[in-house]
Amino acid sequence: MTSQELKEVCRQARIDIINLTADAASGHPGGSLSAVELMTAVLYTQMRLFPDDPKNQDRDRFVLSKGHAAPCYYSLLCQLGFFDRSEMKNFRQLGGMLTGHPSVRTTPGVDVSTGSLGQGCSMAVGMAIAAKYLKKDTKVFTILGDGECQEGQIWESFMSAAHYKLDNLTIIVDWNGLQIDGTNDEVMSLGDLHAKCAAFGLDVIELEDGNDLDAVIEALSKPAAPGKPKCILAHTLKGKGVSYMEGQVGWHGKGPNEKERAIALAELEEK
Repeated sequence: MTSQELKEVCRQARIDIINLTADAASGHPGGSLSAVELMTAVLYTQMRLFPDDPKNQDRDRFVLSKGHAAPCYYSLLCQLGFFDRSEMKNFRQLGGMLTGHPSVRTTPGVDVSTGSLGQGCSMAVGMAIAAKYLKKDTKVFTILGDGECQEGQIWESFMSAAHYKLDNLTIIVDWNGLQIDGTNDEVMSLGDLHAKCAAFGLDVIELEDGNDLDAVIEALSKPAAPGKPKCILAHTLKGKGVSYMEGQVGWHGKGPNEKERAIALAELEEK
């Protein structure tokens, strides 16, 4: 796909995020909007996927460690053809395919159930180790939240990834600076995240604008240092694309009402 076509995928993802969370009157629009370019770049340009055969053993693997960004994930899986758009109306509905956080039991294309923060990177490490053991060329990608990096298990997984020389693993941190209770610095400062990740043995790339799709694709396409997991620290904007949500911690975990939906969709349709 061309760069412009991929940007249209991103715009549709943002429209879907607003509609999903508005229809359900719940969900996590802020952190879904910040992750759009990161997730689009991974799923559309880096991964070997089989929408008609989601469990194909030759597929690459993706772990959405920040599982609350499920609305973005579902939009992209839908656009890729993993399920029909009619399923989107059942987001967060009892018996629906699209649960509040990704579930491997219900949603085609989801490789692992996530939602308990701090665990996803460890699961991605396990997948990458398994691929090495089986001598398969499987690539594994995981997207973490920055607030999630306050969890000790994240750092254990980084240490394991470096120890086992998992150059088939790419770790992406959606660094939007906000979490449910406030800014990262207010809740638990991450300090010099770049230096810490490098000290743990990761091959670190820091992106000034993680909502620049072309820059994200370029970073993902850069070969990892031999024997080192790649880590992309992407500075993003929470609520990106919707003016009243941008940079606002209050939009971490609530859906827009009908008036707010209309404003957001008008902005996104204009773009």
